Amino acid sequence: MIQTLRRVFLTLLFLSISTSNTFAADASEEDDGQVLDVLGTVADHDYFKTPFGKLYLPRIFYWEDVEGEKSLSAFVSTPSVLESGEFIENEEGAIVPAGGGHLIIDFSITSHLVYFWMGMGLAVILTVMAAKRYNSGIGKNVEPKGAFHNLFEVLFVFIRDDVARGNIDDHKADKYVPFLFTMFMGISFMNLFGLLPWAATATADLTVTATLAFVTFLVTQFSGTKDYWGHIFWFPGVPTWVRFILTPVEILGIFTKPFALAIRLFANMLSGKIMIIAILGLIFIFADLFGSVAGVGVSAFSVSLTVVLYALKVFVALLQAYIFTLLSAVFIGMAAEDHEHSEEGYHTEHIAEETLSN
Repeated sequence: MIQTLRRVFLTLLFLSISTSNTFAADASEEDDGQVLDVLGTVADHDYFKTPFGKLYLPRIFYWEDVEGEKSLSAFVSTPSVLESGEFIENEEGAIVPAGGGHLIIDFSITSHLVYFWMGMGLAVILTVMAAKRYNSGIGKNVEPKGAFHNLFEVLFVFIRDDVARGNIDDHKADKYVPFLFTMFMGISFMNLFGLLPWAATATADLTVTATLAFVTFLVTQFSGTKDYWGHIFWFPGVPTWVRFILTPVEILGIFTKPFALAIRLFANMLSGKIMIIAILGLIFIFADLFGSVAGVGVSAFSVSLTVVLYALKVFVALLQAYIFTLLSAVFIGMAAEDHEHSEEGYHTEHIAEETLSN
């Protein structure tokens, strides 16, 4: 146990020191005199950062020239875009057509998109690998073998029994398990990727979390039963004048639920990344203001605190994936539930009718 904790601590310490070195490299590349560009380190980029340097990503533009002619242009990287002469970089750093016109849609591959693909792709690959082992009888006819298989089964059973079956009707829950498990694993991987010094946190991008929430929104609405829609647009058992108040509130609630999902995941992952960057940034700030001795002195505090934050970030990364998956299951369960008509006074009305008839 002590050896395991020591390995974890050394790993976190390595990541912390590597992160500070990465930020130092980024700071040295800045031309505007900034000590550390905090927002720049969490922003989406046109390159994929690796331990060995930057790997520029393809740029794809659907654009319109001054004469109104639309074109689709593809380039292997941003430097090749500028070398082509068709596009230039304006004062704000954005790519625009050299001869005038404007970009209609930018289909370019970005760092956050790559990590999104990696997170979801890794979740699918691991699931397929585990499925092959189950089909061969391992874990089905005999006990699971290996740390990977045991960990996979623990997570899968947890999502199936505690998340899906715990919030969705028993006869419907199992068909949502693949979706919920993919969400949990994909978001977990994207969150954990952000702990690497050179990597980006895809879930710290609002477009990524909004896309995930939109998928949950679609699954929820298509899972809605007749009772679900009836309780939104008609509200059985309440006076008609009250329905004019409740119906708009319920319709608004359809959209506020996925909105809350997207903002919660985005805000938590972005704030955690910024916190680590800000604490490590104290090293460069103190070194710039008071000299290298002050930077070395504050580094002991910054790196030690970052080690603790890294351990906390691992927990938060898995926790936020769980919360997103759990709330998705809750929303789907509310929509797919077959409501008992005894609710909203329905049962009381029928008892009264039977009493009068007798």
